Amino acid sequence: MSDGPLRVWYAAYGANTHAERLGYYLAGGRPPGAARVYPGCRDPRGPAASVALLLPGRVYFAAESSVWGGGLAFYDPAADGTAWGVAYLLTAGQFSDIAAQEMYRPPGTDLDLTEVLATGRCALGPGRYETLVCCGFLDGGAGDGEGEDLPVLTFTAPPEGERPAPRPPSAAYLRHLAAGLQRTGAWRPDEVAGYLAGCPGAAGHWTPQAVAGLSVPTAPTGPPGRPSRCRPGPRRS
Repeated sequence: MSDGPLRVWYAAYGANTHAERLGYYLAGGRPPGAARVYPGCRDPRGPAASVALLLPGRVYFAAESSVWGGGLAFYDPAADGTAWGVAYLLTAGQFSDIAAQEMYRPPGTDLDLTEVLATGRCALGPGRYETLVCCGFLDGGAGDGEGEDLPVLTFTAPPEGERPAPRPPSAAYLRHLAAGLQRTGAWRPDEVAGYLAGCPGAAGHWTPQAVAGLSVPTAPTGPPGRPSRCRPGPRRS
């Protein structure tokens, strides 16, 4: 174990798959086109590593975004299927501050991760992104088997029955998500378009061809490679 701050993988599956967008949560500021100014994290440094990631479950679109219009991305860890995302290696304090900003709470307080690490889920409130999820574990060497096992954490809406109503995502939001996934180099643009068009909430409203037509060609930030898959975590109650 390291003597430094507790490290975790933050699994982004929505707008924060785009590293530049994540940067506003870390360092603070107003993203282009956004009305909201993010206060940022106590520790504004960038992630120590990032990796394309496959998660058990599904991403779906629901509710309505005040920034993008249309539905927002949420993660259902209990659904059949595989969700695509980007995992960022952060300190637990940085993850706490990002989660607070997503919950429209002031950053600055470390989350108690005891429950989510023990059970796989922890409800901090009824809001859209106020449910913490432990998706599993991934080594700190960005999936190469060379680092210590670290938890993969994210946040989402409450379980089925309490979640917001499905809603198709906007073109601007899908374009942003497509760019974030494509930049990993793990998936081809046509694969990303097919994946996003097939997510519940988008399926039946968007076709792979339509999503592909939205995407601006995005050069990968790293060499092409296969996405990592986190190892099973605690059983969710």
